Amino acid sequence: MADSNPETHVIDFRAAEHLLAARDPRGAVKLLDSVIAAHPENTAARLLRARAFFAAAQLRPAQLEFELVLEREPDNAFAHFALARTLERSGQTDRATRHFRLAAALDPKPEYLKAAGFDSHD
Repeated sequence: MADSNPETHVIDFRAAEHLLAARDPRGAVKLLDSVIAAHPENTAARLLRARAFFAAAQLRPAQLEFELVLEREPDNAFAHFALARTLERSGQTDRATRHFRLAAALDPKPEYLKAAGFDSHD
């Protein structure tokens, strides 16, 4: 990575998206590390890295990254939902429920409503 510039970071971000879609979350994290080192304020890169950590079952790093995204974007319904899934997988069900409910309140998607327990069509 001797030649690191904004264009390279965009390419790395897009490549990381493809790696995550191809079920290579560790490869995605590796690419995103350099993007985030150069642009620590980039919420999209942090959200993608959090998703990659989650997909790699690295729950603590995923949780920390989702929480950082939510510090910057407290109204990000997807980040609340993803954090809730992460907390749920790590056994923190009370905290997970809170974030499921926040996600559903911010964006009433059926999957968010169901996870929050607001779906009465069972």
